[in-house]
Amino acid sequence: MSVIRNILNSRSSKGGNFFIAISKIVGFKPKNIGHYKKAFTHRSLNKKDEDGNAINFERMEFLGDAMLSAVIASHLFKEVPGGNEGYLTKMRSKIVSRKHLNELGKDLGLLEHIQTNISSEQFGANIHGNLFEALVGAIYLDRGYKYCKRFIYERVIAPYVDIEQLEGTVISYKGLLIEWCQKEKKDFNFEVYEDTGKDEIKHFAVKLRIENRVVAKARATSKKKAEEKAARRAYYAFQNRIPTNSDS
Repeated sequence: MSVIRNILNSRSSKGGNFFIAISKIVGFKPKNIGHYKKAFTHRSLNKKDEDGNAINFERMEFLGDAMLSAVIASHLFKEVPGGNEGYLTKMRSKIVSRKHLNELGKDLGLLEHIQTNISSEQFGANIHGNLFEALVGAIYLDRGYKYCKRFIYERVIAPYVDIEQLEGTVISYKGLLIEWCQKEKKDFNFEVYEDTGKDEIKHFAVKLRIENRVVAKARATSKKKAEEKAARRAYYAFQNRIPTNSDS
């Protein structure tokens, strides 16, 4: 009896709370928990292996991104036999958009398990999605393509991939607006400048001109966000004239 207890205790201490948490998230018991620990290690720890290579989630993120694209591309290829290359590419981009991946990472509470030396306020806006991709990469290294595919299907495809609904989803208003302007041969310009307001955090303001006429204004904490916000306002101002990706 004591032998059995010792075996159980050794297994528990070896996995610990992190092992239990990851098992619940992925739906199976990891074989090599080390892959998952690396997937939740932030570069701020400056960890390195015995060969001097950095240990953090960034390489895992790269691998997970590739696996997500491959599995979802395969699913779309089978489910939409009439879709051409451009259509399938746009649909895949909508499914693996940064916004969607961030939502998935938040829903799974991945940020709770990150190992870091900095406060959460210092993380970039996409940390949740980055961790989700890193987790997918860890699953692939730990259990191979079969388990990786199953996880992506259960967490991404089954609950969120509705072809008809996705067709009307806009992933980038700026991209849509630029595409429309180029197609209609209209001159456009995003005039971005630093906003000297009273906010503690620096803001950027943007004026979007089409045919030298200001059609939208916006401000945000980054140039990219300000441009996207202005493009979104312009889109709704011209929504009867600008087609969605599914119409083009």
